[in-house]
Amino acid sequence: MITRTVAALDVPPFSDRAGIAAMERTAAAYDAAMAERPEIISIERGGTSSAAAPLAFPFTVAAWNLERCLFPPESAIHLAATGATVVLLSEMDNGMARTQQRHPTAELAGALGMSYAYGVEFIELDLGSETERAFCRDDFNEKGFHGNALMAAVPIEDPFMIRLWGERIWLINGGDQPRLGERFAIGAVVRTESGPFLAVSTHLESATSAAYRERQVRELIDVLDAHFSGLPVLIGGDLNTGLQDDGNFEAEGLFAMSAARGFDRHGSPLDVPTLRQSLISAAPARPLKLDWFLSRGVRIGDSRITPSLDATGRPLSDHDLITCVVDGFS
Repeated sequence: MITRTVAALDVPPFSDRAGIAAMERTAAAYDAAMAERPEIISIERGGTSSAAAPLAFPFTVAAWNLERCLFPPESAIHLAATGATVVLLSEMDNGMARTQQRHPTAELAGALGMSYAYGVEFIELDLGSETERAFCRDDFNEKGFHGNALMAAVPIEDPFMIRLWGERIWLINGGDQPRLGERFAIGAVVRTESGPFLAVSTHLESATSAAYRERQVRELIDVLDAHFSGLPVLIGGDLNTGLQDDGNFEAEGLFAMSAARGFDRHGSPLDVPTLRQSLISAAPARPLKLDWFLSRGVRIGDSRITPSLDATGRPLSDHDLITCVVDGFS
């Protein structure tokens, strides 16, 4: 578990990134490169919470895969409309040409009056897919960061990152998206009027099997239990469920496994998909429900899916936004 925090992540020199891109595509070379990168083993903390802890019940939590976050101001407006006081984000760029070298997480936090913790999932070694290149004004990435984040309207405590088990898929066979890194969860302790709970943002692997994702969630729960035993937990994010099973999310073993560990799932209504066409991604070939909350010791009331369309009808992401209302602890 990673707990080192910094005010700003180190930026890997262009020469280092070129060296990574040119190195042998093996797990051993990958691991050696990962061990040398301080920006991958650090958490950036920033922003300022608009309220003092603790949170009063009920409160709303949002989870959103923002697909790079092309439009931070409009995305902030969309999030503000949910009334969420805790926000779990994935696929957030930082210093990428396709998002004009911006730091969208910091922008969202500033607009919403929230503190944040941000971690690097991947150091992107190129400009991205063909459709993403159409958004690039530069032919380089200032930082090359792509990651996950947690934001809250109250101060967050003890932020942490947990690298999920993986097989180095995106470095060894990344195609037009070669990357150094691995999927991970980022979380923190958030205080409420009834005591603290763990809020955890995660993003499971897409280019793989249900068994792979099940192992990622099982080992995530193992680490949470080892370090935060007894605390209520709310995990949210893009779990990439059903991708290899014709959209059948029930084929994912992670649900039964997590239920056996005391977790409930939330993603109402169950028959509504969360993946959509965006400015980057084509329309899904079939309905896909990828985004969920998993809770243990947290009493969830309403859960909703909000279309990721701005006021003009423009898609802000290829994932719709999900929210749940926390009524208390069980």
